[in-house]
Amino acid sequence: MRCLRPLPPVLASAIVASALLVLCCDDARAQARDQYSASRNKMVDDLIAAEGITDERVLASLRATQRHLFVRPAMRPMAYLDQALDIGHRQTISPPFIVAYMTEVLDPQPEDRVLEIGTGSGYQAAVLSPLVANVYTIEIVEPLGKRAETLLKSLKYDNVHVKVGDGYQGWPEHAPFDKIIVTCSPENVPEPLVAQLREGGRMVIPLGERYQQVFYLLEKRDGQLEQTRLLPTLFVPMTGRAEDARSVLPDPLNPRLVNTGFEEDEDENGQADGWHYHRRATLDDSIAYTGSRSLRFENDTPSRAAHVLQGFPIDGSKVRSLEVRAAHRQRNIRAGGQKGEQPGIVIHYFDAQRLPIAQTAIGPWMTTQDQWQATTKTVNVPTQAREAIIQLGLNGAAGVLWTDDVTVRALP
Repeated sequence: MRCLRPLPPVLASAIVASALLVLCCDDARAQARDQYSASRNKMVDDLIAAEGITDERVLASLRATQRHLFVRPAMRPMAYLDQALDIGHRQTISPPFIVAYMTEVLDPQPEDRVLEIGTGSGYQAAVLSPLVANVYTIEIVEPLGKRAETLLKSLKYDNVHVKVGDGYQGWPEHAPFDKIIVTCSPENVPEPLVAQLREGGRMVIPLGERYQQVFYLLEKRDGQLEQTRLLPTLFVPMTGRAEDARSVLPDPLNPRLVNTGFEEDEDENGQADGWHYHRRATLDDSIAYTGSRSLRFENDTPSRAAHVLQGFPIDGSKVRSLEVRAAHRQRNIRAGGQKGEQPGIVIHYFDAQRLPIAQTAIGPWMTTQDQWQATTKTVNVPTQAREAIIQLGLNGAAGVLWTDDVTVRALP
């Protein structure tokens, strides 16, 4: 057998240096092509790490995953904002913070086999890919699933396996799974997923009514699931029978909010039940307009988010106007640096395809008088509206705001 002769040290060093130079140049060219790298780092720093996500592996994966490739080309300028974006077929890609939060709660480990029930973008699977051994993702809408599979393969996510189907049935031929993550919202935990979770495994899943969901961490112990209630959230529904068979169906002719006086806090975490995406918002037992508490927003950095959200159904073809009422009290208010960054309410309307079509503002509440005021306003509803999200808070302003008795009702 012929042996290879070692290269002279000088020549070997030169070759290594040349190889490193090529790699560096390739990396520089790749970075130059990735015009969104700065936006991605800013997203992680300002919208994810600053909001409480601490797992360094999760943060590193979010910095590396090119989210703009998982949204429609027209949406790419918004890819690194912390919001859900339409990906077609009435589905959305989850906001980056939600992806980070669910991933951190899942506690992914390098040897894990993870089942992910997705809605079609493939982004959650891509974020999980470098953190675990294998990801099995089931996408519920065929055109989106095929597109996600093609994209994931082109980006060399070789440990991600994709199929299109009913996610609630799981993927039994690859079970059991160490972890399961569900990025759409069933009313109850699907039994096939329970059966396919290994003993000692974890599942993260949003559960509840169509517009009232809560994240749960489920851990399998002795064949049973131990439930830990986490944050309120809002997800798009699954398609098909599971959604149609809900025991509590939305009533788009009678839009309403829940926990309008902020009295309910079942898990006593200082956040109002029924409202999600709390940003610098806490319950205040020392001051109230009605009842025993109010919701307090406090922000000392202009243009930083300080708000809560709640979704509700509405049929704009029949409900043509809403009466919106809120009590508010503010102190040391300063508008943010961008247009519209003022305290108040913004109602965002969406059509049947969940595309944003309009928004209405109530406010701004800029008075510096530190006393309660009641505001009532009638607003028109777009005819195409089928869903809405109310955004309540400082909305980018600085200062302190208390709110209470926040309601919406359809006018005849």
